[in-house]
This record gives sequence, C-alpha cells and structure tokens, in this order.
Amino acid sequence: MFQPLAGTRVVDLTQVLAGPYAAYQLALMGAEVLKIEPPGVGDWSRDKGHLPELNAEGMGLTYLTQNANKKSVTLNLKSAEGLEILKRLISDADVFIENFRPGTISRLGLSFDTVREINPKIVYCSISAFGQDGEMSSRPAYDHVIQGMSGIMKTTGTLDTGPQKVGAPYIDYATGLNAAFAIVSALHETRRTGEAVHLDVAMLDTSMLLMASLLTSHLTGGWMPVPSGNEAWSQSPSSGAFETVDGLLMLAANNDRQFNALCIAVNRGDILEDRRWNDAANRACNAKELRAELVGIFKTRSAIEWEKLLAAAGVPAAKVRSLDEVLAEDHARTREFVRAMKWLHHPEDIHLPTLGFKANRQVIGPTVVPPRLGADTSSVLHELGFSDEDLRRLAENVVI
Repeated sequence: MFQPLAGTRVVDLTQVLAGPYAAYQLALMGAEVLKIEPPGVGDWSRDKGHLPELNAEGMGLTYLTQNANKKSVTLNLKSAEGLEILKRLISDADVFIENFRPGTISRLGLSFDTVREINPKIVYCSISAFGQDGEMSSRPAYDHVIQGMSGIMKTTGTLDTGPQKVGAPYIDYATGLNAAFAIVSALHETRRTGEAVHLDVAMLDTSMLLMASLLTSHLTGGWMPVPSGNEAWSQSPSSGAFETVDGLLMLAANNDRQFNALCIAVNRGDILEDRRWNDAANRACNAKELRAELVGIFKTRSAIEWEKLLAAAGVPAAKVRSLDEVLAEDHARTREFVRAMKWLHHPEDIHLPTLGFKANRQVIGPTVVPPRLGADTSSVLHELGFSDEDLRRLAENVVI
C-alpha cells in the first residue's frame, strides 16, 4: 500500500467540507487523523445528506463522504480541561488543521505562536474563506458565495441565462486538495529546517487560481472574459457543444491534425478542400458557416455513435453524460473513483471517494468506515494516561 504519511499524526479541528476533505486526503495516505468534535453535536455535516435515517444517527452522507480512516475524539474546548487535553494532543502531533473564522482560534488560546511554543515543529494549517489577512479576512462564506465573488459565475452562464454557478461545491473540494498539497509540502519543510510552518489556505485564493489562464489573459492582455456557456475555451468553431439525435456531444477539434481527422471521420473530406476552412485563420474568419455545417452533420447520429467514431479517429469527443451513466461504465470501475464499504449500521454499502491518483498502479481508498461521534475518545485519552476513573470524571463537562 502507498502510505507515505504513515507515522504522521494530524489533529483536525475542521468541520463541513474543505477542511475535513484536506484531512481525508492525509488519512488516505496513512496519517493518523484525530478528528476533534464538540460533544453531543459533532461536525456540522453529521446530520446533512440525502438519507434522513442516517442524518438522524449523526452519520449523514455529507459527513461520511470525507471522514473515513479517521478517529473521532469529542472535547469541549470551552472547558479549561478540554482545551488542555487538546494542547497535549497537539504537542505530540505533526499537523494541526483549523478552519475557524480568522481571530476565533486565537481567542481559544490556540494561535500559531501559542501552538508553536507547544510544538516547535508543528505544521499549522489555517483554512478560511478569505485568508488570514486583508480587509475581508474576518468575513464568513460558503462555496456558492465564493463562486459568485470570484468571477467564475460570470463566465459559466450565457448572455440569455445570466451568471450560473457550478453545480458541485468544487471550490470547497479544490480548497481541500490545495490544503492537503500545502500540508504535505510543509511536512518536508519542517523536517528539513526543524521549524514550524504556518499555512494560510483560502477559498477565494483557490477559486482565483482555478481560473489562472483567465487571470493572466486579463491582467496581461487586457482581455475580459464573457459568458461562454458550453463553448470551448479555445473558441474554435470545431469545438464545443453540438446537438445530436439524442443529446449533446462535446467536441474538441482545435488544431489542424484534429480538424483534418474530424472531417475524414465524418466523411466530409470536401470541407478540407474549401478555401474558407483550409487553415485555422480561415476557419476563424468563417466560423459561423463552418459551425452550421458541423451542426447539420452531428444531428444525423446519436452522441455515443459520434463519440466512438471520433475517438477511433483520435479526435477528443464525448457524449454529455449524467452521473449515473458515467459511473455505470467499465472505465469508472477500472479507475475506481469510489470504494464500496460494508457498514454494520446500514444495510447498503456506502460509497466513499478514493485518492485522486493511482500509486504503483493501485487505487488508494479508505479502509475504515467514518467513525461515530466520539468513538475514539476513550482510547485516545487512555494513550495520554487518563484512567477509566478520569474519563468518568471528565464525562459530564469535557467529553460528552
């Protein structure tokens, strides 16, 4: 198994999506992740999801998605003893992750400077909406708010629809990946220098860098992005979305090789001989006419027929699929985007995301189902030297 973070302990104080997803990546790579949760209620996402019966158990699908391979420890951080226990856990950790609004963690007595005194080699990761500095730093936000603020919504709709957000909470998950990348990098740095590192990961920063080419084009060339709908980023008339007999086909014939292969594959070699379209410059000048030709061609067959025909010709193309369609295909099973796990508390398998890459041809997925609230509190506190009598004493105000 690919477990590069085996022996690494992570104290995870995050909730909802971005922070827990970052810690989940570390857990899949072998880190021991201690998920610290408020007694009684736990992570905000525990009662969220599309199966009400799981929500009622505090094991909602939203929580399950990014909390496998972790341990759940409940601590009341408003109590002096709960806070002291957390500090003891941090003193023996390699990584500390928090996603409070900037300023909140300092009021808890867990600022980077304080934690660095406790553990001089700690990787301390702060995840927030807008970052730890700047005039917006204290503002709260969620994925869709950042989508609206970042500018991406004004590029994804059309002039008719107006701005459209991306359907999935992609900024949350991208921020989690960004944070995991930062943490793994910082672990190398602390081991190289012996000094603590404070990471400042922001949703807005991540969202802007997901549009890196737009930023460069705008700031360097003065270009202003406009709503592009389903059109390709290349703006090539032989790329983008085309109607077929039974749905949409996404096509990318951007360069001469691809365009030539496209014309041959659709049995329209005559297009290549037309002076209006015999090179990229002419195709751009006569884009409307070329587009009309292609629209007529693609309306003669089904999307999957065109996909197979064009794939065989080396032309990037794909039928626009629903989620159930793509997951039903053999390729999805080969790549194993998710792993099915048996779970005693639910009659059906739960399907949890795997790591986003293969290592040594292996898919790296979860091996332990997400923990119930506080499931590991006793065992972790026993490791700290607390006795059963201590746990009974702590139960009322600290851990339950």
